[in-house]
Amino acid sequence: MSKAEKTRQYIIEKTAPVFNAKGYAGTSLSDLEKATGLTKGSIYGNFGNKDEIAIAAFRYNVAQVGAFLKDKIQSETNAVNKLLVFPDVYRNYFKIPCLHGGCPIFNTSTEADDTHPELRVEARLAINNWRQSIERIVQAGIENKEIKKNTQPKEIAVIIISLIEGGVMMSKASDNKSAINIAMDFLEQKIHELRT
Repeated sequence: MSKAEKTRQYIIEKTAPVFNAKGYAGTSLSDLEKATGLTKGSIYGNFGNKDEIAIAAFRYNVAQVGAFLKDKIQSETNAVNKLLVFPDVYRNYFKIPCLHGGCPIFNTSTEADDTHPELRVEARLAINNWRQSIERIVQAGIENKEIKKNTQPKEIAVIIISLIEGGVMMSKASDNKSAINIAMDFLEQKIHELRT
């Protein structure tokens, strides 16, 4: 990795938590300077503008969460247990460093919906990838006779994501983890009901 690539990666890693916590509009140049310890010239010498940094930071945040989940999911051998990773992880999202500011997909989707077309495209892609990965787990579970054969993979994926994102949003808004716990208890119960 060249010096320039290392510097770009450093900027992405240092600014990613800031963008996730404060959002695109709420993150200022001084926030970026403070997070990186670099000057405006150094930052913009590596990125054309704030948009480029925000998109790279979003991709980094999503990759961090994805890698964390993938590691836990791959340690399970049964499809139902793989799905149970989601309520287990998100029940404790406030303790997990890559989720400390909340779910980057939810945060960015909400903010970029009407204000930032490029980030909206990135968020849409990330949520579609997440949905498809859950669908694959469910489909494999059906094929392996671990999940009931009449189960609809897309419906299950949408329900899982909706309960997670809704629970996180309510808990963050109320500064109380009871909403995420209620949502994850319900999700856990529904996942157990998928067993053959």
